[in-house]
Amino acid sequence: MAEVELGIIGGSGLYQMAGLQDVEMVAMNTPFGMPSDEIVTGILHGRRVAFLPRHGRGHILSPSEIPYRANIMALKMLGAKYVVSVSACGSLREDYEPEHIVVPDQLFDMTHTRERSFFGGGLVAHVSVADPFSPELNAALVDAVRGAGGTVHDTGTFITIEGPRFSSKGESNTYRKWGMSIIGMTTSPEAFLAAEAEMAYSVMAHVTDYDVWHESEQPVTVEMVTGTLQRNTELAKKAIGNLVQDMEKWQGEFAAHHAMRGAILTNPDHIDREAREKLAPIVNKYL
Repeated sequence: MAEVELGIIGGSGLYQMAGLQDVEMVAMNTPFGMPSDEIVTGILHGRRVAFLPRHGRGHILSPSEIPYRANIMALKMLGAKYVVSVSACGSLREDYEPEHIVVPDQLFDMTHTRERSFFGGGLVAHVSVADPFSPELNAALVDAVRGAGGTVHDTGTFITIEGPRFSSKGESNTYRKWGMSIIGMTTSPEAFLAAEAEMAYSVMAHVTDYDVWHESEQPVTVEMVTGTLQRNTELAKKAIGNLVQDMEKWQGEFAAHHAMRGAILTNPDHIDREAREKLAPIVNKYL
């Protein structure tokens, strides 16, 4: 099978796209275990893409149960240089309205139970994530969403909470005071792991609600989230199609593709062999 060029992480319905050909279901194992589900690969506009259902088909994994390291490593092993996350979010700003799309440029991590790095166990590295989302991929994704007819915002700070519960009003109002723009449960550590794996990563965040801070709106419910995502599924599919179709115009070597250059701290003579083998898809070119 030819290498995948673009990976999409999102709902299980995204891969049911018109024009997706040569479809294969790929069962993978990684040094960090099994990903959330089988990965669907296929040819779209002449390019091989991969779709990974983040929560598993049937939505069986909570945000804290998702095997983030296995998911990102699986896409890395398939050859993906670019990753787009399609996710739900709550808005912490009046002007970011339900059914709008946000392509955030910053990230704030409030999770506390998740494995946040591939490194450790005899191989230490410190990756820079000053810009956790790829500016180049962000720009291409914004254009793709606009071309699909979506209302899109191209800046914002995305705060990731642990979940699976929604925020209290006290928490929601505090996040607003901190300057957060949108809130969700899955972008951390996914974005940081993509950085370590040297893949350009962006998020197409679908605003489903105003969280619980907005006094004139109903507090967020599962029905709100799923209803908006279902309505926006066709928009997401069209945007992904646009992104792939225009890939020749925006693809390239981005800073994200060299994020680990100079990041490995462990002396090569002291690197644990098992750790090196486990991280081979990421570190071999530097060792």
